[in-house]
Amino acid sequence: MELKRLFDITVAGVGLVFLAPLLFLIALLIKLDSRGPVFFRQERIGRGLQPFFIYKFRTMIADAPQHGRLITVGGDPRITRVGRILRKTKLDELPQLFNVLKGEMSLVGPRPEVRRYVELFRQDYEEILTVRPGITDLASLHYRHEAEILAAAPDPEAEYVTRVLPEKIRLAKEYLRRSSLLSDILLICRTCVRLFHRHA
Repeated sequence: MELKRLFDITVAGVGLVFLAPLLFLIALLIKLDSRGPVFFRQERIGRGLQPFFIYKFRTMIADAPQHGRLITVGGDPRITRVGRILRKTKLDELPQLFNVLKGEMSLVGPRPEVRRYVELFRQDYEEILTVRPGITDLASLHYRHEAEILAAAPDPEAEYVTRVLPEKIRLAKEYLRRSSLLSDILLICRTCVRLFHRHA
């Protein structure tokens, strides 16, 4: 087993054990706040361009995909009260630790995209997705206020496709060139520091 994969399994497993009380509390708050399932599941494209289902805590109304675009902007009326807190703190991403244990994702790697956007930049993603997609990466740090950026654009989806996504692809390729276990650990630390600093 490669060292990166062993690291992923160890951290994700230990993390889920220690975070279990928090995960239970979040699940309870979601059920009390709005109708629908605790988890949101959506197809994303993973390593080798293979599809998989990503897990998140549900932050929007139960039938949100039928009432709006694929991307979410700041102030989206589909977002629930608890969902706003989860998105702001990134706690909605915690269930992706299960994706890591299943081998579909890594702790660090290019963020997985939906099929539609991957097909628009297929050649780039054929290169990027030679590795597992991750929970955090350089783009996650660079675009931590992505929802607000898109909300300020006249056409949020056009802004995402023409400006934000190409920059995410560039950062993903930069990650591939410099990838190492040490750089992954540093990226995890930077992600935690950014979240703590933002919400301190």
